Amino acid sequence: MRNKRFLKGAAAGLALVLLLAGCGSSTSSGSTSNATEGNNSEVRKVKIAYDQSSKPISYTDENGKATGYDVEVMKLVDKLLPEYEFEFVGTTSDDLLLGVEQGKYQAGVKNAFWTEERTKKFLYPKEFLGLSSTGLVLKKKNEHIKTLSDFASAGLTLAPIAANNAQYTIIEEYNKANPDNQVKLEAGDQFTVDVVQWVNEGRVDGGVMIEGPFKNQVLAKDGPYHHLADEVVYNEFAVIKTWPLFNKNEQELADAYDKAIKQLKEEKKTNELSVKYFGRDLFEVLDRVKR
Repeated sequence: MRNKRFLKGAAAGLALVLLLAGCGSSTSSGSTSNATEGNNSEVRKVKIAYDQSSKPISYTDENGKATGYDVEVMKLVDKLLPEYEFEFVGTTSDDLLLGVEQGKYQAGVKNAFWTEERTKKFLYPKEFLGLSSTGLVLKKKNEHIKTLSDFASAGLTLAPIAANNAQYTIIEEYNKANPDNQVKLEAGDQFTVDVVQWVNEGRVDGGVMIEGPFKNQVLAKDGPYHHLADEVVYNEFAVIKTWPLFNKNEQELADAYDKAIKQLKEEKKTNELSVKYFGRDLFEVLDRVKR
């Protein structure tokens, strides 16, 4: 009799243990399932085009990796946006513009300036990406020419600039503001010309160029025109804001970028990258930037 009571008690106890274990297993399984579902939230992959031959702004390094100021800032933006995964695609400046406009790429970086014409084709975010030193490349004998006004007054000739190049817009804006002292502006059939070579050969008196590429081509010891370091000079005439270009349908992505880049600026990450890639903190002159 006692044995029967013992066996019944043991069976009941075992059943209770199994029941509790089952409940615990169910709860644990549910928590795991929910956590898994949360971790598997969809991440959108987007293509970010970059001009791969514009060192130190954006380029493909010797290891085949995308880098440069514009690219590295966008990589930091990507880290702050877990809902997105950026794929950097190296290409030409022309393909970047056409590709972003048509939606082949969701966004592109190429040291792009703001122009009214481009707002018809691209979506500009609220926050700019960086700053770019823009200047005149001149023969050493003309190093006294410091501004566009000086250049125009001297009657010097300028290397042609493609009409869809924002540098063309910069000169055009100057000419409109100074009708009595205009720079002789010629629209070229190529997006860019080899400014250093044209100036050195005497084909033109000067050309508009970005400081970064000038340093890379002329001042760097391994630059293709380093042998001309004592023959040509670069005189900055403006520091201009640069922007990423977004496809017109990418407002949500542009808004996410705005939030991230604002944080990076507050943390001075953009300042650090400016020093690393341009050799100077261009943000220090931000209060004097007019464009």
